[in-house]
Amino acid sequence: MTPITLQEQHLPGASLEEKFETATAWGFDGIELRAQGNFVFESRLPELRRAHANGVLMPTVCVEMSHFIGAFDDDLRRDAIAQLRSQLTVMAEIEGRGAMTPASYGMFSRRLPPFEPPRSAEADHAVLVEALGTLGEHARSVGVELYLEPLNRYEDHMVNRLQDAALLIKEVGLDSVRVVADTYHMNIEEVDPAAALQSVADCLGHVQASDSNRLEPGAGHVDWALFGATLRSIGYDGTIAVESRLSGEAAAVLPRVPALLRRYL
Repeated sequence: MTPITLQEQHLPGASLEEKFETATAWGFDGIELRAQGNFVFESRLPELRRAHANGVLMPTVCVEMSHFIGAFDDDLRRDAIAQLRSQLTVMAEIEGRGAMTPASYGMFSRRLPPFEPPRSAEADHAVLVEALGTLGEHARSVGVELYLEPLNRYEDHMVNRLQDAALLIKEVGLDSVRVVADTYHMNIEEVDPAAALQSVADCLGHVQASDSNRLEPGAGHVDWALFGATLRSIGYDGTIAVESRLSGEAAAVLPRVPALLRRYL
């Protein structure tokens, strides 16, 4: 059975154990963690170790930082790499699968003025290959994976489609670097979402699910039957994390989601 997880910010509770109890009561299998910058995630290690020892399933972590590995500023880029290196180490400590990052978020869009970024496409490419190689080597050394997430054209100008990510990953040449498929971004960028998933089957490491409007699955018009059938067809064996905004109170709308997804997985 494909594990379905829910990001921790949607779960009530003073501890990860309490959040996990709610998540399982709602039908989820575990929690997707969030990792802020300034080594906040590393500072949570005692809490995370305790939760892991108590049986809380926490397979993945999603970054929640202000800058990323594709930052224009060299210092910010180096800091993003250092933060992710730490986050990968923490995930290894709690026997997780890995950590994910976009190339950037909210830094630049070719669809909005001034339309031309301050760095060339060739330089963008070089920066990402270097960062993914550095982090991929570390991920491999500690036994986890780094997941590269394509974002839509309004949130990032470098990596927008699953094939964009796959080509970078193949150039890096490390099995420890894999693709994240996010159904919301795919809804905007992919002409044929099923074909896009099939095209990256060999390097798909993680999936995030939200609907066409960024709300929880079932609140928009993503074809979840096609989504589930496609994941089955490629033998996907990772986890699916619900990363979304909500159409109502969490306790009212989220318990419907696991049953919806499992209907087709």
